[in-house]
Amino acid sequence: MPAAALSRSSHQLTDTSDMLMNAQSRPVGPDPAPSEVLLSARDVTLQYKTPDHLVTATWRVSFDVHVGDRFVLLGPSGCGKSTLLKCVGGFLPPAEGRVWLNNKEITAPGPDRMMVFQEFDQLLPWKTVLENVMYPMQVSRRFPKSEIRSRALQCIEKISLSKFTDAFPHMLSGGMKQRVAIARALAMEPAMLLMDEPFASLDALTRRAMQLEVLRLWDETAFTMLFVTHSIEEALIVGSRILVLTPHPGQVRAELDASGLGPDAVSTRKFQDLQREIEDMLFNRTGDRADD
Repeated sequence: MPAAALSRSSHQLTDTSDMLMNAQSRPVGPDPAPSEVLLSARDVTLQYKTPDHLVTATWRVSFDVHVGDRFVLLGPSGCGKSTLLKCVGGFLPPAEGRVWLNNKEITAPGPDRMMVFQEFDQLLPWKTVLENVMYPMQVSRRFPKSEIRSRALQCIEKISLSKFTDAFPHMLSGGMKQRVAIARALAMEPAMLLMDEPFASLDALTRRAMQLEVLRLWDETAFTMLFVTHSIEEALIVGSRILVLTPHPGQVRAELDASGLGPDAVSTRKFQDLQREIEDMLFNRTGDRADD
């Protein structure tokens, strides 16, 4: 293996190990007490056109996200999870129903909702880590110019990448790129962080490290998060509340309380029972037992 590649691999392995150690040394705090509703979706039906026909992605979906929630949209591939996230982001208007954020109807994208995507190429390749984190603040003009650099550096420090402020995206591992994307989003102080299967393309070890990293950041700042995944285990680790959607078109199957679980509860009876309950719902193994 070339020396440069060996060095890069060594940095990436150390980076993942550091994430795991940092997260484990700072356990996730208690979930917040019930608070005011931040986001409301009511009877949301989403549709989009293909060259051949009109696709109904979701059907009359309703839910509320409270301030400080780690709210997870969980369901099989094709159930409309990501489409719902695009609707909340203001990129796709409902065919039916309405969505409100802070009691204002969502009709367009805005800096109060920042998205983190699954793809690693969401960073601007010609900008450094610092410049990527600064860029949305510069474009939005929400913050004084004199504060932008210091705010970006603080966010980069929170994700433990201060040594990489001058690095370009092609020099980073997949996990590091996702951490920069999260820092860039949090730097904007959005009302809600939207995460669309952000760790799906990572290897298992890095994926767990990133789950712990998000929980550590949430423990520090208690931001509100709407998180999309098709992994039951990830939903139970990351989420405080879980909305289970049926296969296409997505409808609400159940809303579950996952507070008090997290990574340290994976081997507990409560975690495993809830995991089996969700599996039963998604694979129709128990009829309506989960609704009793």
